Amino acid sequence: MTHHAMLPHDRLFSLSGLLALAVTLTACVDTGPPPNPRTMQAGGAKRSGEITVKKQASLPPPSSAQLRQVAKKYFSPLPAKMETADNPMTEAKVALGRALYYDTRLSKNHDVSCNTCHLLNNFGVDGKPVSTGHRGQTGDRNSPTVFNAALQLAQFWDGREPTVEAQALGPLINPVEMAQADHNSVIKTVASIPGYVDQFKAAFPDDKDPVNAENLGKAIGAFERGLTTPAAFDRFLQGDDNALSDDALRGLQLFVDAQCVTCHTGPGVGGTMYQKVGVIKPVPGIEDEGRIKITQNPKDKFFFKVPILRNVTKTAPYRHDGKIKTLDEMLDFMATYQIAKGKLSAEEKKYLTAFLQGLEGEVDPAYIAEPELPPSGPNTPKPDPT
Repeated sequence: MTHHAMLPHDRLFSLSGLLALAVTLTACVDTGPPPNPRTMQAGGAKRSGEITVKKQASLPPPSSAQLRQVAKKYFSPLPAKMETADNPMTEAKVALGRALYYDTRLSKNHDVSCNTCHLLNNFGVDGKPVSTGHRGQTGDRNSPTVFNAALQLAQFWDGREPTVEAQALGPLINPVEMAQADHNSVIKTVASIPGYVDQFKAAFPDDKDPVNAENLGKAIGAFERGLTTPAAFDRFLQGDDNALSDDALRGLQLFVDAQCVTCHTGPGVGGTMYQKVGVIKPVPGIEDEGRIKITQNPKDKFFFKVPILRNVTKTAPYRHDGKIKTLDEMLDFMATYQIAKGKLSAEEKKYLTAFLQGLEGEVDPAYIAEPELPPSGPNTPKPDPT
């Protein structure tokens, strides 16, 4: 696997503003000199300029046409699929990936699948602070949504895998998750199921021995690259002046004015860079020090990948540790620790929430429908609860 093209390390952490992580939601600020990005990285550092809140309740909604031109500088509509030249999305490959995604037999005890932690009928999350895996064990990081995940610069909170294809292989051999001894054990199970052998041959017709770990990752990745959720925001970007409500337009204006777009950009509204939890001051109770796996640089302490905001109103709890239960709490958290404003006003929360609701997407029920899985063969390994 080759890594996605990424910004050099010094540019990842020196973009102007550096104002957001996770759900970067904040208040409207008066225009003025932007904060020094290097100063902003230090916990407790002050921003240049005084933050004040504009009264929005009495303001008319922004012009859709004018706001669209501004928004297009930072966002683009979701693609229909997130295909790459390295992994074309053939019908056979996607069908195989869909079956593997739902199959618990890929786990040691045949009781955990990809869908266990990333429920496709629940916007790709399980709704838990941290997920439950083999023998009821739990991890220490929240399971993010799988919808639109392929848009991101890397996978996992620490960016340790470059693609959804590579990411799909990690949980299989994680002792807390699916707990297989190694990828050979997974392939032994898959190869023992005659129906899967046929599906691998159909999905990878040019391979002499298609049932292997790399192709398993490619199949699941191909399926996940079709998990897009087009929303009202996409229709707005494409020219529909009526796609967003007046309050959503006000919220989008706040989102831009407050420089949330410093970190949350692109078709996923995030997932394009890394950021520190606690830009303004240290966050109490943070046990996970973060640190981006691609660098392991000591100055990366408390840095995590900025998550996408697509469907964020449906994917609670929040933050890398899942300790923030509601969107309302997350709004206050970001205002306090990322821009040093304190709690947002009721009007600000109303408008920002309305904008985020415009990011709620449509899920294709046929695409995520659980398929009938091929039956086990006589040599398929039995569940192992140990």
